[in-house]
Amino acid sequence: MDLDSRYPAVSDLAHRARRRLPKFVWEYLDSGTGTEATKARNRTALDQVGFLPSILHGPIDIDLSTSLFGETLPLPFGVAPLGMSGLIWPDAERHLARTAATADIPYSLSTVATQSPEDLAPHLGKHGWFQLYPPKDPDIRKDMLARAKASGFKVLILTADVPVASRRERQVRSGLTQPPKLTPRLMAQVMMRPAWAIGMAQRGMPHMRTLDKYISGEMGNLSSTAHIGYLLRTSPDWDYVQWLRDHWDGPLVVKGIMRPDDALRLQQIGADALWVSNHAGRQFDGSPASIEMLPKIRQVTDLPLIFDSGVESGLDILRALALGANFVMLGRAFHFALAALGPSGPTHLINILKKDLEANMGQLGCSSLLKLPEPCTLPTAPVPNQ
Repeated sequence: MDLDSRYPAVSDLAHRARRRLPKFVWEYLDSGTGTEATKARNRTALDQVGFLPSILHGPIDIDLSTSLFGETLPLPFGVAPLGMSGLIWPDAERHLARTAATADIPYSLSTVATQSPEDLAPHLGKHGWFQLYPPKDPDIRKDMLARAKASGFKVLILTADVPVASRRERQVRSGLTQPPKLTPRLMAQVMMRPAWAIGMAQRGMPHMRTLDKYISGEMGNLSSTAHIGYLLRTSPDWDYVQWLRDHWDGPLVVKGIMRPDDALRLQQIGADALWVSNHAGRQFDGSPASIEMLPKIRQVTDLPLIFDSGVESGLDILRALALGANFVMLGRAFHFALAALGPSGPTHLINILKKDLEANMGQLGCSSLLKLPEPCTLPTAPVPNQ
């Protein structure tokens, strides 16, 4: 199969993924919250970031490498964490970790993924990141950090923008519950997606293996968009960040930054990097686009800035880098690729993004990510005819 001609863009992977996933799984992956206005704003705002092409540069040797946390990376992007990743595709975490290791880019494992740090240890490359959904009990915290460190994860991410469960109305309407239960309604959806069904039958319905050690008994009165991790976790505060800084001896990243004053205070506490994100519109539907806040946060801090929210192309990556990001992470796109093409999908996605970066840098006459030109503001593009 010629993947480049059949699936040349992330949108092609998303389209195929939707046809291969049960509806409740697709809705979990693709949905935002509320009316999904924030999800739409992320896309619109990215499309308004433009560049003036530059001509007559002759042949250009393009270098896509960048540095982060004192290491050189061959590409300016990595795999963002996604809760219940293994619900999207069987054994998703291991497939993504192996792909990232081969490409020498970061892979991020969520506390509420379906594989544990120990499960991923044999498959991690040099750039394993662990995303912490904050446990309340300090002994559990210490144990999680020790498990992540022993398994080879070098960077700790505190997700700070999920103090409570979001609504995600599309997800609720699909019939998905936490933990997932195959009701007759969901079974009807599964029967229409044989590749997904066969894979899940071989591995069993996914659950949050990292938490097995700490939780027993019933779920309690949790909402359908909450999960078993909410029985353990707390809403972190500034003292919580300080505790993590004192107990983690590697790079500490705080994810979910949208305010410059928060960025400044986190730099003072000792965070090593800040992750500018509105959770891709999945938590709060009244937020500005993440790309709109990125340059404002860059103005107040010299810490490395990581960016996500709505990234769908190499051009989007360049937009974020030009506005102050040091690195970009993609979550949905990697899972679209995996659901679309199985284990070969994430490698194809990396190839799509790499080629798109090179093509657009060539148009800008730019040989290095350090030499990106100042972006300009474009008018809102008209909606294309369908």
